[in-house]
Amino acid sequence: MKPQFISSLAALAATLALGLPGAAQAQSMPYGDLGGASASSDSGSDNGDEAVDDGDSSEGLGGMVKRTGRVKVTPYIEAQQVVTAELSPGNETLTYSTVAAGLEANLNGRNAQAGVAVRYERRFGWGSNKVSDSDVVSGVARASVGLIPRTLFLEGGAMAARMSVNGNGSTTPGLEFGNSSAQVYGAYIGPSLKTQLGAIDVEGHYRFGYSRVTTPNVLPVGPGQTPVDLYDEGTVHHAVLHFGTKAGTVLPIGLGLGGGWNHEDVSNLDQRIDDKHVRADVLLPLGSDLALVGGVGYEKVQVSQRDAVIDTVTGLPVRSANGRYLTDKSQPRQIAYRSEGLIWDAGVMWRPSRRTALEAHVGRRYGSMTYFGSFAYAPNSRTTFNVSVYDGISGFGGRLNQALADLPTQFEGLRNPLTGGLSTCVAGLPGTNGNSGGGCLNGALGSVRSATFRGRGVMASLGIQGNSLQYGVGAGYDRHSFIAAPGTVLALANGVIDENYWAAAYLNGRIDRNSSFGTNVWANWYQSGDALAGNSSSIGATAAYYRSLSGNLTATAAVGINGVNREVLQDIWTASGLVGLRYSF
Repeated sequence: MKPQFISSLAALAATLALGLPGAAQAQSMPYGDLGGASASSDSGSDNGDEAVDDGDSSEGLGGMVKRTGRVKVTPYIEAQQVVTAELSPGNETLTYSTVAAGLEANLNGRNAQAGVAVRYERRFGWGSNKVSDSDVVSGVARASVGLIPRTLFLEGGAMAARMSVNGNGSTTPGLEFGNSSAQVYGAYIGPSLKTQLGAIDVEGHYRFGYSRVTTPNVLPVGPGQTPVDLYDEGTVHHAVLHFGTKAGTVLPIGLGLGGGWNHEDVSNLDQRIDDKHVRADVLLPLGSDLALVGGVGYEKVQVSQRDAVIDTVTGLPVRSANGRYLTDKSQPRQIAYRSEGLIWDAGVMWRPSRRTALEAHVGRRYGSMTYFGSFAYAPNSRTTFNVSVYDGISGFGGRLNQALADLPTQFEGLRNPLTGGLSTCVAGLPGTNGNSGGGCLNGALGSVRSATFRGRGVMASLGIQGNSLQYGVGAGYDRHSFIAAPGTVLALANGVIDENYWAAAYLNGRIDRNSSFGTNVWANWYQSGDALAGNSSSIGATAAYYRSLSGNLTATAAVGINGVNREVLQDIWTASGLVGLRYSF
């Protein structure tokens, strides 16, 4: 990273911190309850009671929020005028109009929970250097439906986002100046089982996932730089089954036996991950809220791929029309990675209350040491704090599907007010069942390189929802060690380590009954292990003002700035402004 950019970054971050207190890459569209009844009071108890809805409709800022028991639905249509000015390296200005339709909804029932924030947008360019007319779909959804109460559930999730892609494969959220934007899609569905056979607890999960990344019209690369192969599409099968007894039922200790299967296919060069394991585990209570845990088992992991078609004249790999390597299906599959043998881990579990849970493990897997765990803390119904540490082998699609499954089923969609696009974070709703701590997809979306990898990382998020303010912060680190077969076109990527550091924060609030504001700031630092690809970093911030013009009509004004620094290319800085109207039904 260039020294002058670090200085600029620090100065801008300090300015934002002073001018936009607690500002994130999450931007809420707070049209809902700001003008209606205040949030439920904090009981401060540890009984995990649900927030109770009175079943009445209430007038929110910008329209009617429809409630039926624990159902909240807000459909809307929107029209906006946007201007984006390039500050560096050029001075081009683009203007376009948008019309959009969307839906924000949450369901919190006894046997079903769901959260939806989805938006379709059509853009119309203006002027001689106009933005190309385009369609943009963005959103996130999570649901859990009880097919058999307390026993069999159907789980699912989906997301769509629009992001700019750099030549090293990293993504830049919020920046859509030029033709380097790509649409990212991900979805999964599958059953979950929780039941008992006498004294034995039985738990099983199966998940089928799909993901896809569209090709940018232009992928910016530096002189002599070969563009990395971008992820196309893929599928994931993930299944686990576990049998166990609780401590004190059959024996003073808890015992368990289980197995799992993870299979991922990536269309690029027919890459494939196949991971099977069986293991036995034990839990030793040290008190009412503390226990030692450990397990030992056997695992077989294999990563394979095919090579690209090679031009017989030039000797270079052939790329398809969308710029990705063309797979040579006539050649046999080649092994890129294989690990087979003993696995183990040991750790500690601490659960002093229903609002606090800690789990930390250390062990050996994939032929080396592994570390993983989580910490969740909710001191009251309005505050959530989560930390997770992960380690696993996957492709882009597998990592994205896991991140989707980790999101809460009750959340508020957070969006960039200038692009209308989904933020990579969601805010969990207070006082609801299930996982309501919020979450982010930043780590999963940090890079769209096609090569499979061993990924390790950590993510932390904090969300607080008060009577008139909602704010949160998130930060994380992701490390990808890429895996590729020797002698193939991806061989140079084998063992290359890319690292991504990211941070995001947001502050939304109510000014009075008829107006509210939203601010956010984010930053990403992507360090590529490929010297030719170069490092990149980005920063951005937005601020928006919302004003209710009538019971259902809301006006919006927003401004923002985005910047990306690339070692092998010129820096880009843009500033944007927007005015718009939203009608909520």
